[in-house]
Amino acid sequence: MEQADSLMDQARAAFDQGLILAQEWLLSPAAWSQFALLVGAYLVARLANRIIAPRLTRLLTPEPDNSSIIAKARRFVLIFMPLLLPLLAYGFTAIGEVVTRSLFGSGAVIAFGKRVFLFLAARALAKHIIRDPFLKLLARYVLVPVAALYALGFLDQVIAALEGTVVSLGNISFSALAIIRGLIAGSLLFWLGQWSNTQSVAYIERQPMRPAIRQLIVKVAEFAIFGIAFLLLMNIMGISLSSLAIIGGAVGVGLGFGLQKIASNFISGVILLVEGQATVGDYIELDGGEAGTIIKMTARATILETFDGRWIVVPNEDFITTRVVNYSDSGSANRLEVAFSVSYDTDINTVPAIIEAAVATHPEVLDDPEGPDCELRGFGESGIDFGVEFWVNGIDDGKNKYASDVLFLIWNALKNNDIEIPYPHRVVELKGTLPA
Repeated sequence: MEQADSLMDQARAAFDQGLILAQEWLLSPAAWSQFALLVGAYLVARLANRIIAPRLTRLLTPEPDNSSIIAKARRFVLIFMPLLLPLLAYGFTAIGEVVTRSLFGSGAVIAFGKRVFLFLAARALAKHIIRDPFLKLLARYVLVPVAALYALGFLDQVIAALEGTVVSLGNISFSALAIIRGLIAGSLLFWLGQWSNTQSVAYIERQPMRPAIRQLIVKVAEFAIFGIAFLLLMNIMGISLSSLAIIGGAVGVGLGFGLQKIASNFISGVILLVEGQATVGDYIELDGGEAGTIIKMTARATILETFDGRWIVVPNEDFITTRVVNYSDSGSANRLEVAFSVSYDTDINTVPAIIEAAVATHPEVLDDPEGPDCELRGFGESGIDFGVEFWVNGIDDGKNKYASDVLFLIWNALKNNDIEIPYPHRVVELKGTLPA
């Protein structure tokens, strides 16, 4: 309550001081001459802007299809063209201030005009130049109000009042200014960290390297960027880094007692990324029978997606301590087999060549490392059993119907060569005489 009364008293004192200053300006010839110089500087700035802006725009505008670094830099500079008028006015006003102070020994009015032009520049920056939604919000509700307070000459008083306002959180006390500064700096730092992380991920994704190593580098870059942002924020807030060592010790004790699994999964995830045993896009089968495609690898777990769209969250430790079958291995070829039978009346010596030629016509069947191979498997109860092996890139899942396609090819090939696919044969023996 006392702090609120103090702020009100300071506001009244500032208002009274501003009223007295306005009366002095209205009654002073020097103030009127400064005001005339201020208006003249603004008019000269508008004239200069009308001459310079079109020529500068033509000079900086690159060809539409030019995507070089210089062209991008020129387009970036063009974004700031709305700042030309207020900055020209500020520059001419600064020249007028030097002249006024040399002639009259004072320049309060023209100095006020300079601050107003800076406010207009901040407003143009927030309204016409900044496009990012977060930065635009920050400029509109932080930069523009601060520039307005600076233009009116109240910024120092507001800073002093916020510095004197103390907020206590238990045994820790912060000034209101430190809290506001920490919020603004934290928002900017973590926005910059997010932007830097996006740019670094885009750059790393373009580099030729193993997918597992690429993902590991992405994670390391992300931790490094946000770690640096956090340390900078602690420094801006005035929090000693030695206190972080105490927190780190407490976290270490927590890892030793209650977070062993989390630490184990994190280290297992790093090992997986380094060794490349499994990566995003691989189709794997776990020791417990669960199978699916890896769609995401996090610090704690790996997420599999099954054929029917379900997600299975598998702790990274399971990939290290249990048996895992990787059918994809980042897109390597896999061998599949399809079984079929023919009648005992068939000349089986002709079957392998017919089937191999038919299966080889499938566009996804590979010749390397080996073409289709038809083999005799045995003599069954109803027919002669064969199997055909073939190599494909991928696995037989909902997206790839390799087995179904090959069975169609086998059926058509056998029919075209008048080879019979046998029906089941059963012999029924009746003992005794048939009933009348």
